[in-house]
Amino acid sequence: MRRLLISSFVLVAACTASAPDEAPSIDPASHRSLSAGEVVGAVGAYGSYEYLGLPYAQAPVGDLRWRAPEPLVRWADTREATEHGAACPQFGSPFAGLPIPSDQVGGDEDCLYLDVYAPVDAPARGNGRGGLPVLFWIHGGGNVIGQAANYDGGYLAASQDVVVVGINYRLGPLGWFRHASLRDGSPTAADRSGNYGVLDMIAALAWVRDNIGALGGNPDNVTIFGESAGGRDVFALLQAPGARGLFHRAISQSGGLYGASLAAAENFENDAEPGQSGSSNETLVSLLVADGTAADRTAARARLGDMTPQQIATYLRSKSAAELLATYQREEAEGLIYVPQMFADGSVLPTATPLDGLATPGGHANVPVMVGTNRDEDKLFLFANPQNTWRLLWLFPRLNEPDRFEAMAEHGSRLWKATGADEPAAALQNGGAPGVYVYRFDWDEEPSALGSDFSQMLGAAHGFEIPFVFGHFDLGEEASALWTDENEPGRKKLSEQMISYWVNFADTGAPGRGRDGDLPPWGTAPAFLVFDTDAGGGLRMTTEVVREEDVFAAARTDARLGIGEQKCAFLEQLRQRSSRHRDAPLPDGC
Repeated sequence: MRRLLISSFVLVAACTASAPDEAPSIDPASHRSLSAGEVVGAVGAYGSYEYLGLPYAQAPVGDLRWRAPEPLVRWADTREATEHGAACPQFGSPFAGLPIPSDQVGGDEDCLYLDVYAPVDAPARGNGRGGLPVLFWIHGGGNVIGQAANYDGGYLAASQDVVVVGINYRLGPLGWFRHASLRDGSPTAADRSGNYGVLDMIAALAWVRDNIGALGGNPDNVTIFGESAGGRDVFALLQAPGARGLFHRAISQSGGLYGASLAAAENFENDAEPGQSGSSNETLVSLLVADGTAADRTAARARLGDMTPQQIATYLRSKSAAELLATYQREEAEGLIYVPQMFADGSVLPTATPLDGLATPGGHANVPVMVGTNRDEDKLFLFANPQNTWRLLWLFPRLNEPDRFEAMAEHGSRLWKATGADEPAAALQNGGAPGVYVYRFDWDEEPSALGSDFSQMLGAAHGFEIPFVFGHFDLGEEASALWTDENEPGRKKLSEQMISYWVNFADTGAPGRGRDGDLPPWGTAPAFLVFDTDAGGGLRMTTEVVREEDVFAAARTDARLGIGEQKCAFLEQLRQRSSRHRDAPLPDGC
């Protein structure tokens, strides 16, 4: 049973094949010329060429920490691209594929690398502007954990004649951090923005524009797609002026529209306009206390008042990634930390709220967009919370309150659909997007074991659509418990159908009837396509649109949520996850 719990964690951020015992052999025929030098790759597990660990910008270390990424310097010898680049600094987590204790920091600040998967004969079909569709993957993990190495795009590349790119980008406070001292003397608005993770993504897209033709891709047909935080990053790139023209379609899987105000990103928590936990000034206070420079919070604030901007910037850059991350509150099992991010700085990201930006003509890239969520998004997190489950004989999971569990999962998942799919889709249509397509993923055919029904406990949970999109279920021994002989025919057929729609969207800008034209037509929003096996009702269009206010109204009157503090606590959690209703009224007594 423990393996089933762990597998649910792994699925959120991993779609990697089991790691090979040794690096694949270099294939001399894979030799290519890139803008920064010569490169050679290898044939991967699924028969595609794979070019792993290609740098797309200079290492953001030393004085380049908290700066916009700098262009690459050419390398002299032919680069052997057979190993993934280092993950960006983060706490150890099963979500991220870092098998280290959750209180330790792994990765390296020299982490701006990407992986490319391409059919072995892609260049023969045409280089440059005549190449194959490009799928540009942005991993999830709250923008604080994760890495490109967790996702093997080889099956998609080899079976679908596309080029797949997966990127690393700066995470946590190394990727999103605003402080006045760092703006002092910064040469560009991008350097001053604090949105360094977004800037990394834009730099990686620019690398694709300049290099993907040599690897068989078409730089004029690039689809960005990402899941969870990666889906949020897709929405950010849609609105980022610097990303315009670098991609031509966009797919957000279980994303959302969230951002932090400039005050929230920088101020102290007790300022007149309060900062959030994890703001840059709160981080500085924690650092000064942790290293003994100040005895307590009051002394730390006084010490900061005596330091010049240059001294503060030098102090911040002197700290190791581990020291910096240690100042943030960590969720024990997952390695997740709360970091303010996606700042409306007016340069990298516009000052308009994300929803308003999507709804404004000209406020976003004028490209087709696909958005969707999973029917049971919240079940993954509820199931992992020991407040909701117990273990029979310390091994076999049971739900404490099945009705309440279902109610929390229902309202939380519907809120995700509202904020991650239906409301952004409506805004995009109002803003003139040329095509907006919505889906919901419903697959829930996990097995039962010794009285534990995982189709109920997990269902169509957060992240479970990822292996269906990447086309393989080789997630290692622990995850194999979810993929049984009984559910294999249905899930493999559903995976083929999803891939057909995804790739046709990437190829043409509309999912249509799939790449072979043999699937049900996928119409535009507000209708959406349900993805399920034939046993679950099959592919079908439906029209249930969810709005945030509908979720709050239903949750307030749901008796299954309990009474008193128990219900109030859940409603407050919903409010904190809302993009527009954080001041929504709570029932009397809350």
